[in-house]
Amino acid sequence: MRARGPKPVMITGGAGFIGTNLADRLLSSGQSVLVYDNISRPGVEQNLYWLLERHGEDRVRVEIADIRDQHQLRRAAAASRMIFHFAAQVALTTSVADPVRDFQTNLHGTLNLLEILRSLEGPPPLIFTSTNKVYGGLKEIGLRSNGTRYEPQEGSILSGGVAEDRPLKFQGPYGCSKGAADQYILDYSGIYGIKAVVFRMSCIYGPHQFGTEDQGWIAHFLARAIHDRPLTIYGDGMQVRDVLFIDDLLDAFLLAYSHMDRISGEAFNIGGGPKNSISLIELLELIRDIHGKTPHLLSGEWRPGDQKYYVTDFGKFRDATGWRPKVGPREGITALYRWLSECRPGPFFLSRNRAVQ
Repeated sequence: MRARGPKPVMITGGAGFIGTNLADRLLSSGQSVLVYDNISRPGVEQNLYWLLERHGEDRVRVEIADIRDQHQLRRAAAASRMIFHFAAQVALTTSVADPVRDFQTNLHGTLNLLEILRSLEGPPPLIFTSTNKVYGGLKEIGLRSNGTRYEPQEGSILSGGVAEDRPLKFQGPYGCSKGAADQYILDYSGIYGIKAVVFRMSCIYGPHQFGTEDQGWIAHFLARAIHDRPLTIYGDGMQVRDVLFIDDLLDAFLLAYSHMDRISGEAFNIGGGPKNSISLIELLELIRDIHGKTPHLLSGEWRPGDQKYYVTDFGKFRDATGWRPKVGPREGITALYRWLSECRPGPFFLSRNRAVQ
């Protein structure tokens, strides 16, 4: 890492899908960025090359390092003026297969970062991406079917979504590690005065997302269709998620940063909300409209930890900052389809076909 010019904004996991888009937004506005990434996820090196080619090596600072490496992490954090912490093991299925790695990356890595910030004089503020999985399987929400999707029987959840007052109920190694990291950040903010905000996110999608069976389900569905590969649907396909286009998420990040003094120490549910909710069946219908046909479908049993219904109530963040989503599912999914059609992800992204929610 080269120390030159003004202090950069540090993005852990900065070569990933969200990190790449945020880096591009910041760099395009004239800010300097430090991309901190271990380049372990297939496809992220392509994102990093794209950032370097688009903005130049003088603007994009790169640290190839792991979040678990305390020495390199300290050096990078101390040289930064703001930190977005995205580095993580991101999939429930992977966490079940390797819970120790999941713990070491998501919780221990986050605690490493918090301890470094605690040791600094005037530490940079922190924005952390948590997950809706902190609320568990939400089996207590009564559901009914309308033919293409599940919907809550309770009118307030149907019209508004799941709010932050929902009890936390960590489930699966991934839910435990991300949920514990979420709580550590809020506690360090309260106990040690570190300025920090937690986003509990729903399904984010957009360009530079290389969806696989483990994570990035909208991109995964589209890639299977583009390459004419079969797709396995686990459950009945009526599972519902609210989806949020990446540009809307970036707007939320920047608003959180600008309001940091007032909202520090808070967790916010961030997603598309009821107007941007979609079931798997409805997504397949949209893919048919966009692409002309859907992938050949295979079926599988429900998997442990799957939420049949999750839609975000983002009212708390809207009231604090004025934010609301601008991009609807058809517009956003069409944009991602066009990007994937041009990018043509390689064989790795097509080698496995499970739909992960």
